[in-house]
Amino acid sequence: MRVCHTTLLGTLCILTILTLTGCGGAATPAPAEPVGRLNVVVSIVPQQYFVERIGGEHVDVTVMVPPGFSPATYEPKPEQLQTLSEADAYVRMRVPFEEAWMERIVSANQDMLIIDQAEGIERIGDKDPHIWLSPPLVRVQAQTIYDGLVKLDPDHEADYEANLETFLADLDELDADVEETLSHLANRRFMVFHPAWAYFARDYGLEMIPVQIEGSNPSAAEMADLIQTAQENNIKVIFAQPEFSTESADAIAQEIGGQVLLISPLAPDWLDNLRRVADTFAEVLAEQ
Repeated sequence: MRVCHTTLLGTLCILTILTLTGCGGAATPAPAEPVGRLNVVVSIVPQQYFVERIGGEHVDVTVMVPPGFSPATYEPKPEQLQTLSEADAYVRMRVPFEEAWMERIVSANQDMLIIDQAEGIERIGDKDPHIWLSPPLVRVQAQTIYDGLVKLDPDHEADYEANLETFLADLDELDADVEETLSHLANRRFMVFHPAWAYFARDYGLEMIPVQIEGSNPSAAEMADLIQTAQENNIKVIFAQPEFSTESADAIAQEIGGQVLLISPLAPDWLDNLRRVADTFAEVLAEQ
């Protein structure tokens, strides 16, 4: 066996001692580089819940439309476009602000994967974006998110699959609970300022009467018709949400001797929020 002498060869042996078991020995494998978390940007707060449920510890999620702002009129800030430049994926929901900003969102990072959460879903009136308020439709959306994460990070497919299965089980339980909560109502009509609850109403046999139509507040004649409809159906509660003005809802409530009650389609605790909304609908409609 050759011995390393204090020569140039000896110097080389000393320099390589960290990676060799001896001069001419086998290399010690270098530790594997840790895989970083995926940087995922989403449109609205409820999507953060979905992506985190499926992605778990492997994702960091940033929301474009902060709490308290409307997805209909939001304009992303320059620093948010900078965040997009470093993102691995953008999960779009096809809410109104995206239609105006999608080209700039995509151009901020040509390497970013675009995951269309609305893919494969037939929307009411071809426009209604509120598909995240339907537990059955969220099953479809969860699969789309899962597929996107696996495409980006196949090494953690088993984790994503396990998280998806747990989430789907929770969705089935939620669906059954909401169905049971609302199943015994005789009066199933409710009035709401912004028409966010059409899919929810369709799923559970309710009828939504919107005050706002296609983003427009009602005219004087339309207000009169809404007041008459509320009176004829003994409606005493007008539902509204924190992200919109309640002026029109307040006016109707005053005319019918009722009240405005806030419910949010954009709450961060998505699953618990839908349970609370179902309980609220059940309580209000039972009294009408």
